[in-house]
Amino acid sequence: MARRKDIDGSMSVPTFYGKELRWKREAAGLSLEELIEGSFYGKSLLSDIERGERRMPMELARHVDRVLGTDGYFARGCEDVGRARRGPHAAYFQQVLEAERHAETIAEWAPSAVPGLLQLAPYARAQVIAAHPTAADDWVEGKVTARLVRARLFDEHHDTPEYWVVLHESLLTDPVVPAPDMTAQLDHIAGLARCRRIVPQVVLRKGGPCPLAAASIMLMDFADAPPLVYTEASYSGTTIDDPALVRQYRKAYDRLRAVAQAPDVSLAMIESAAEEYRNGRQPDRLE
Repeated sequence: MARRKDIDGSMSVPTFYGKELRWKREAAGLSLEELIEGSFYGKSLLSDIERGERRMPMELARHVDRVLGTDGYFARGCEDVGRARRGPHAAYFQQVLEAERHAETIAEWAPSAVPGLLQLAPYARAQVIAAHPTAADDWVEGKVTARLVRARLFDEHHDTPEYWVVLHESLLTDPVVPAPDMTAQLDHIAGLARCRRIVPQVVLRKGGPCPLAAASIMLMDFADAPPLVYTEASYSGTTIDDPALVRQYRKAYDRLRAVAQAPDVSLAMIESAAEEYRNGRQPDRLE
């Protein structure tokens, strides 16, 4: 029988805890399937965690502690792993960073800013400076770079998640960066749609009140874990895994998509707005 490849726990905090997890699981004489039994998570997730490739959700960490009798060891370790993976991102965003890389589908609603996954550097920089006007240049650039790394989800991965984004009309018609940068930003979104990496829809101003008008949200579905919802305000964010709340957000998102323009119409609107900026004009309201 081939000798299994060992895990180098010195490489990072996640690999250290992954190695500890596998050691304690095997010491207890349990397979991956046996350890995961009774939770809502899949074998592939647990295997990735043992290799240090994915973060252990707190609910799963508590399940593992109960089964292995490790007295909260892995629940406490979740915080260390999260801090190690976060980098320049805010603490409240740490779970989303990993979740979006492993999601099968991502559905996002953007009422006030182009989503981070779709931003180019000028747009991202303008957003960071607007939120942190006194920050040092190197801190700002660290934030911008981290956001661009997230955006590689669509150009580096063969197994890109299915991504559906609903944009408010104001994101097309109200410029937050100079016209050439708005042109590039909207061209980028349109290009991702044209190559079938994303599906965009636009909600018009004239549509009146719409579901989820009060907050931006991201819904994520996984093959080996329960779905998540992430909601965000200016300086805070919340990850929600409560099944009843997740269902409520999903229903609201479905109603939002129903009042938005069709994807082909929305793409034409995005390209039209980009062309207006390209010609030195600010786009009119789309209605």
